[in-house]
Amino acid sequence: MRLLGFFLALFLVLVGGSYVAAGRTTPPTLTIEQPTGPIGSGGTLQFTAGAARTVFARVEARLEQNGKTFEVFNLTTPGTATVKHLDADHLQVTVPIGKGAIPELQQGTARVVLVATRTSFLRLRDVTTEVAKEFQVRLEPPRISVVSSKHYLNHGGAEFVVYRATPADVDSGVRVGEIEYRGYPASGAGIPGADASLKVAFFALLHDQPLQAPVVAFARDAAGNEAHASFIDDVFEKPFRKSRIPVDDRFFSRVVPEILAHSPEVKVDAPASDLLAGFLKVNGEVRRLNGEHIASLVKDSPAELLWKGPFQQLGNSQVEAAFADARTYVYNGKDVDLQTHLGFDLAVTANVPVLAANAGKIVNADWLGIYGNCVIIDHGMGVFSLYGHMSSIDVKVGDAVTKGQTLGRSGMTGLAAGDHVHFTMLVAGHPVNPVEWWDPHWIQDRVERKLVDAGAPAPAGTPSATNDSAAGNGGQRAERSREREAKARKAAPKPRRGRAAR
Repeated sequence: MRLLGFFLALFLVLVGGSYVAAGRTTPPTLTIEQPTGPIGSGGTLQFTAGAARTVFARVEARLEQNGKTFEVFNLTTPGTATVKHLDADHLQVTVPIGKGAIPELQQGTARVVLVATRTSFLRLRDVTTEVAKEFQVRLEPPRISVVSSKHYLNHGGAEFVVYRATPADVDSGVRVGEIEYRGYPASGAGIPGADASLKVAFFALLHDQPLQAPVVAFARDAAGNEAHASFIDDVFEKPFRKSRIPVDDRFFSRVVPEILAHSPEVKVDAPASDLLAGFLKVNGEVRRLNGEHIASLVKDSPAELLWKGPFQQLGNSQVEAAFADARTYVYNGKDVDLQTHLGFDLAVTANVPVLAANAGKIVNADWLGIYGNCVIIDHGMGVFSLYGHMSSIDVKVGDAVTKGQTLGRSGMTGLAAGDHVHFTMLVAGHPVNPVEWWDPHWIQDRVERKLVDAGAPAPAGTPSATNDSAAGNGGQRAERSREREAKARKAAPKPRRGRAAR
């Protein structure tokens, strides 16, 4: 009997110890990655559950709102959810939870609750973890209305709009086709006392977008609800030139090795002696990488206009190549490449001072691929100017410059065949026709007039509004702009052989 009692006591101790040990089993982990903000008609719940060897007795998710409970996930019947094993001990669940997935959702506060259970040592106990998170359900779209009037777009050109978006904290701007242009507070454009909902935006119809590309002002909240408004009065086609550019080994040997030396990430799958292969890499891949770098520079443009009045063209310069020229490159009598020249090539004499077209802040003052030594000025609110092929640079990144300040001197660095400056204007990183920005009438009518109408003081020396701003005169105004550009090109000396940029 004593022996029996001993074994019984030992059994009870072992069972009790096992039960206690089971209670100390590490519980599952639960981490909610989404939603990080409000949800609307669409929304996603994403969470990660962790347990040794991802052995779970239960993983569930439910949504609670106004006393109602909606099951959104069950590990045994995952339904439309995506279940992904991140590693041996973690699985990630992604499941829709917006009103589209749960029609009963209402505007207001909701809560998601997650529960995960794993079985303990010897399956004696279940260990459970529960986490919850509150978020907002927003089903009412924001509101947007256009305040300014008379908006006309030239193909390859820019425009400006004043609008109101509410609530004031929503993302807003202008969408042209698939490209979105950010809106900025109107107070930064010089409208005193402007409330936070009043915004302005520069935007463009790019040279390679269709004339019929839809243009809308939009306002989009964090839940994905969006409102938009159409506002463009008319769009005008712009003729672009086509040209044939002869290239040869002498030109290749001068420009290609230097550009590739500055672009170590670009690999040429051909012998160094194959200059054509190197040129095609430069004209294609290096050009593309330059565009991506420019796009990275324009993301943090300040929310204020740093410039005033029309932009300044390089003094006494002749136009050697214009905006959106379609260039066919000819080597040994054969067409070898096709690229579009997105700027103006301006030449005077060798090593002339290059002046800032308007006030702003330097964001690039270094070598930039096909542009060689290149300066880029941020003029605020997504507007930039670019100066390429310079022989020397006299400014540095971060410098504030004034209109007419010397940036450096002209040259033939990068993909250039002669001494000149490649100049272009950029809106949110996209090249646009500089002719408009050089035109005092365009600046007054497309930008300053709209700001004055919205409450900004009239710029000093600005003429009173003309009949061009009256309804129905947009086509006449655009036609006059085309005539001015045509006269400027006709008056410019003919390009000198060998000076045009390649």
